[in-house]
Amino acid sequence: MIEQHDDEHPEDLGPSKSQIKREMQALQALGKRMLDLSDEQMANLPISDTLRAAIVESRRIRQHEARRRHLHYIGKILRQEDDPEAIERGLSAFDAGSTEHTRRHHLAERWRDRMISEGDAAVGQFIDYCPSADVQHLRNLARNARKDAEKQKNTGQAKKLFRYLRECIDDIE
Repeated sequence: MIEQHDDEHPEDLGPSKSQIKREMQALQALGKRMLDLSDEQMANLPISDTLRAAIVESRRIRQHEARRRHLHYIGKILRQEDDPEAIERGLSAFDAGSTEHTRRHHLAERWRDRMISEGDAAVGQFIDYCPSADVQHLRNLARNARKDAEKQKNTGQAKKLFRYLRECIDDIE
């Protein structure tokens, strides 16, 4: 018996060959961006040990063709990663001009300014926002920054507070 195909039930053939190729090239480009990261930045990305080892290995390859082949390998590993979008978001946070970087920077500035002006109430609200923050350390940093502001001195306490807030924000987002 001959099977007839209706237009009502088109078969799902999946992505086209061209679409698969574009996705592979995008993952290779993502891998290439990861090669420029420092070890500290790499530690903050949600990547597997296999991918981390491949990136470290890739840094020592100098020959053009070998490097190109290794980027293909990194792309293959990226296809097996759980959440490549999370890696992309993490990378965009490192880009100094990115909107995500700017948003986190401004958020940390607003929290710092609130902690200096409002005191422990703002610290408590930040702890609700970021429960992983060290409460005692944060209160100490905020108190020292407030003292600097009251004395109209600049000993770098506000900057230390900002850096700690930025670390906490980067950890939760």
